[in-house]
Amino acid sequence: MKEILAFLLDEKIVTSVIILILAIVVSKFSCFFIKKILNRGHSKDQKKRTTIMELFAKIIKFFIYAIAIMMILNKFGIDTNGILASLGIAGVVLGLALQDTAQDLMGGITIILDNYYSIGDYIKVNGFEGTVVDISLKSTKIKSVTGEIYTFANRNMSSVENYSQNDAGVLLEIPTAYEENTKKVEDALQEVIKESIKEKLIFENSSYLGINSLDSSSINYAIIVYCKSANRWSTKRMMLKKIKEKYEEKNIKIPYNQIEVHNGKEI
Repeated sequence: MKEILAFLLDEKIVTSVIILILAIVVSKFSCFFIKKILNRGHSKDQKKRTTIMELFAKIIKFFIYAIAIMMILNKFGIDTNGILASLGIAGVVLGLALQDTAQDLMGGITIILDNYYSIGDYIKVNGFEGTVVDISLKSTKIKSVTGEIYTFANRNMSSVENYSQNDAGVLLEIPTAYEENTKKVEDALQEVIKESIKEKLIFENSSYLGINSLDSSSINYAIIVYCKSANRWSTKRMMLKKIKEKYEEKNIKIPYNQIEVHNGKEI
């Protein structure tokens, strides 16, 4: 009994137990603070934040317990310099082999932490536009309006235009015949805007801009409508439809090219 008690009270054993307890406490507190930091603000994709939180927690736990084990081995007189040297060489080789993968992982972490974009956002990257359909720690998948899905490595996502973080502005230019009264046309377009706002098709900051250009066969009137970015194409189609219907209601002409066929007869 005395031998067991003496063994348990040995300075090396007591110090090792204290080191392990401190490692556990530091690990728990580190994970707690990581969770607090990653849960700040609003995110459309909480699953991604959870993935990053778990990844960081595992990395921090690994390093804390690795340091604790090295300290305990040193306490028992085991030389850890050789172990560290071997791990250093292996780490350099592995780092060089997985350099691109490491950059992708860090890129994925940055994208999620800084909220560059989330699933469902409409973005533009390297000239390609589409909706984000998947984000992993290694890559991002974007679906175009015509259905193609492109996969980009996260290390290449440093320059991204996110159209979903703000309202989308859609500029519409409506060609109208020269003979139409300007005030009549302006009133008709303003009616369309007011009706569309009332129907909640567009936002209240949408407005009539005025005459945008004078072409050879038409006066081009301009309006700008604001809507959710994801709805900008459907909103554009709907607004053009409503403008044409309003023009028909008010007997306002939209000019178009016409071909006269004389069928061989003298003019």
